[in-house]
Amino acid sequence: MAATIDRVRSDHYVIPLEVPLTDSMHGEMRGFEIITARVTDSDGAEGVGYTYTCGHNGGAVHDILGREIAEIAAGEEPSRIAHLWRKIWWATHYGGRGGPTVLALSAFDIALWDLAAKRAGQPLWRHLGGADPAVKCYAGGIDLMLSADELIAQTEGNLAKGFRAIKMKVGRDDLAEDVAKVAAMRDHLGAGFPLMLDANMKWTADQAIRAARAFLPYDPYWLEEPCEPDDIPGNARVLAEGGLPIANGENLRTVQDFRNFIAMRAVSFPEPDVTNCGGVTAFMKIAKLAEAFGLPVTSHGAHDFTVHLLAAAPNASYLEAHGFGLDAFIEHPMEIRDGVAMAPERPGHGVNFDWTGLESLRRT
Repeated sequence: MAATIDRVRSDHYVIPLEVPLTDSMHGEMRGFEIITARVTDSDGAEGVGYTYTCGHNGGAVHDILGREIAEIAAGEEPSRIAHLWRKIWWATHYGGRGGPTVLALSAFDIALWDLAAKRAGQPLWRHLGGADPAVKCYAGGIDLMLSADELIAQTEGNLAKGFRAIKMKVGRDDLAEDVAKVAAMRDHLGAGFPLMLDANMKWTADQAIRAARAFLPYDPYWLEEPCEPDDIPGNARVLAEGGLPIANGENLRTVQDFRNFIAMRAVSFPEPDVTNCGGVTAFMKIAKLAEAFGLPVTSHGAHDFTVHLLAAAPNASYLEAHGFGLDAFIEHPMEIRDGVAMAPERPGHGVNFDWTGLESLRRT
């Protein structure tokens, strides 16, 4: 008899940041929330997933996962991931269809895939098809308010860690300040070094086009999230008229959102976040959708999980090593060597949490 879901456990923690982080729209972030999912089957096997927020709404995610999804999934076979995903999606659709609901579904789905790969005795990237375990990786800074000197010092630290591509924030009120910092970074890094820019939805389409043209002489690898994600025509204009490739997707919540961006030629690098787009199930559909349109897929956040997904995608671009790191609370932090992260060979996704260490950070 096939194993069934015996328990879905949700836990909510607040992780303080050593240094407050700032971008153009979310303001100053002093901590972030993680909501973990632990799915235990009737044989006692367990899969683990998580999602996160920038500091708010975690309680809603925690409640949906631990109460609503747990009830819907009870007694189901955890190996029927596609069935469970669809069942939960439609059961919660009227009051969900995005927001905290899809974050909770993402954490649950990650846990199911972790459990499935463990049962198969394979690392997740091999279980998903296995393209290439070596994934290019960039350091994703949350550093809008740093001076040029501080930004360069941070960059030197990231280079020493093994990164060979860097992302910096743009979106200050004064575009000239952004341009000056981008120029300083390009001068420091040299020609051809991959330098990504991230505006965090700061501008209107017209403002973004002006900014993109101002950055163009400094050869950015891409400009990320120039406009709000609901303005698909505006994002398409920036790509068509600004002269720079556009990365977008961390604030898109469905495969259909990505379909619309791709179909309207509003994105060059689709950028799903496995913790908020619907989990592994949705991320891999987005990667295949991008591949069908001849586009590379990149990622946002949760790099310890996501390295497996890009390692399974033949059209993988860069993996983001996110500013919200969990290195202090996991057994095997991801390692970067000469700009590359290697997907691990441990069964499942291999992210083993220090539950005892997290306990003092529990949100009640």
